[in-house]
Amino acid sequence: MHTGLIVLIILVVLLAGLVAAFAYRLMVLRRGGTAAIMRVLPSEGGTGWRHGIIRYGDNTLVFFKLSSLRPGPDHRLGRQDVHVGDRRAPRDTEFDIMTSDIAVLELSDGGKNYEIALDRSALTAFLSWVESRPSGRSRRRRPAA
Repeated sequence: MHTGLIVLIILVVLLAGLVAAFAYRLMVLRRGGTAAIMRVLPSEGGTGWRHGIIRYGDNTLVFFKLSSLRPGPDHRLGRQDVHVGDRRAPRDTEFDIMTSDIAVLELSDGGKNYEIALDRSALTAFLSWVESRPSGRSRRRRPAA
């Protein structure tokens, strides 16, 4: 077989894989969620922010970046482990991607620190999800025999 043809076949297979990954990620994002902007700390100034969606589960919150081809979530926060820190308004260059209606929350989860930017309704949903978590001391009772 000609070397050029082999290279062309490899490129076509790689391109098909990339298109399949893109289509899968698009399908995952279209399943719904809440719009959010998130970044991993430490970050300098207004850098590091990534647009995406968050989805709430019983025990975890998952964040999917819009610009990622990763098959699963980009970040996962445990409901029992997440701690909400300070709340602030966007600053300086953050207004390039956010409006004044956005609130920025500091979060920590298992030694990792994040900031998440949410609008008012998404902020209410997030805080409700965090505050309604079961107490770490509560345990399910066994049914009487």
